[in-house]
Formats: sequence, structure tokens, C-alpha cells
Amino acid sequence: MDIDLERFFDTVHHDKLMRIISHTVKDGDVISLIRKYLVSGVMVNGKYEDTPIGTPQGGNLSPLLSNIMLNELDKELEARGLRFVRYADDSLIFVRSEKAASGILTSISKFIEKKLGLKVNVEKSRISRPNKTKFLGFGFYYDPNKKKFQPRPHGKSIRKFQRKLRQLTKRNWGISLDDRTVKLKQVIFGWVNYFKIANMKKILATIDAKLRSRIRVIIWKHWKNSKKRIKSLVQLDIPKEEAKGLTYCRKGYRFIGLSKVVQIALSNKRLRRRGIPFALDHYLKVHTEI
Repeated sequence: MDIDLERFFDTVHHDKLMRIISHTVKDGDVISLIRKYLVSGVMVNGKYEDTPIGTPQGGNLSPLLSNIMLNELDKELEARGLRFVRYADDSLIFVRSEKAASGILTSISKFIEKKLGLKVNVEKSRISRPNKTKFLGFGFYYDPNKKKFQPRPHGKSIRKFQRKLRQLTKRNWGISLDDRTVKLKQVIFGWVNYFKIANMKKILATIDAKLRSRIRVIIWKHWKNSKKRIKSLVQLDIPKEEAKGLTYCRKGYRFIGLSKVVQIALSNKRLRRRGIPFALDHYLKVHTEI
């Protein structure tokens, strides 16, 4: 069960939240300070607006307050003996059958709305099998060898990652290879670190192959003219006649990036020495088995 809370940060009920906090925090000054934070208002398009409900999105205290509120949901799920996972207002509950899920979804939704004063988005909340579920960017598949579901990056997450890499490897972007390499490392290392528990060797190998092709085209374009290209290829141990043949061919950049001559000249080993990051290399360093 994927339970979606409608506009969570905008709909937190102040009185219910303060009542929950007061069960643990007994210092009146702290309680007063939190209340003032909640009702301090926000600026929208340069105009002040009151905040009779909700917690300010982006505020330092809001994530903590949201977890205090939804900790009540955690305790309710634990009391029912349910298996679940929650991150902020995103939560999944796991049961054995669709019939059980339907009943639990109805009763949990009533608890959330009546006890916590929050609204469940009925249209977005749904019941599905793990392999059709997306959670925090992850998808899941059944591993017959381990006889359990395993995580992997969801298709949408992979496509978003690929779009970002294409943006960073545009041929018409006037930026040095060193600066481009820094930006690629930031994106690749960050993405792989986030998904490091997932199994994704094959997809990363495919992504790396496309990235290398685009990088080779960028280097080819940096060589600018025919004389420079022939000289550079020869320096990289390509016979002069082969270098000339590739340089003077009228094929487009896509052909250049995939040509064997350029792949040999700008081999994976040479690209690594140049500092070009590969997602699979970093993944193999940081992958966490689960």
C-alpha cells in the first residue's frame, strides 16, 4: 500500500501537533517558541500571508515537526503488527494479499484523517505489487535466486539521470573538459551514492558506453581542425593514413564517437587517466550488499 498524504506540509493541524509535542516536551518556553514558529506567516510574491495551518516548507524545524506528527502513525502501524517503511510523508505498508491491503488502507486512512487531522489523497494512494511500486526513486524486482524482492533504480530515475548526463555532454556547451569533468563527477557520484544498495551493473555499463561516446565526440570537437585532429590521432598511436581517413570522412559526430579508430585512440583507460568518471567504476567501489 502506497499512502499519499495530500499537501502534507500545508495541512498539518497546529493544535493536534502541539498536543502531541506536549506529551513529551514539558518546557513551556519551548512549546511557546514552536507555536510562534508555526503561526509566524510566510511571504508569497512579496506579500505576507498568515499560516493558521501547516508548517513552513523549507524551514529548519519543519522536517522534525513532520516526523513528530507522523511518529503517531508509526506507533499505530507497529501496534497493528504491520510491516512498513516511511520517509517523511512517503510511506509503504506491506501485507500478504490484496484483500487485506484494501481493508487496512481504509482503516489507516480513517486514523490519519480523524486522529492526526491530515488528508489522504485517495486518487494517488494505491495498492500494488512491489515490482510496480516506486518509492524514493527506487523500483523493485523479484530475485528468484535469493527468493526475495531486491531494489533497483526506477525507470523514471534512470531516465532523469541520463537526461542530466546528456545536458552535461552537449557539444555546443562552451566549457573546458576539466570543468565538465568536475560537473560530471558531482552528478555521477551523487546519483550512484544514493542508489548504491541497488543492483544496477548492466544499466550502468550501458550508460557509461553512451557517456564515453559523447565524451570522445567532445574531445574530437576540441581538436577543431583537420590538422590538429590528424596530429592528435597520430600521437595516440593511430597510423597516419587511418587518421587522415577518419578526419576527412564526411560522417557526422555520432559516427565519430562510435568509430573504432577514436575508441582505440581515446580508450577507456586513457579517458580514466584523463579523469573522466564512469558510473560503474564508482558503483563497484561503493555498492552495499543487502
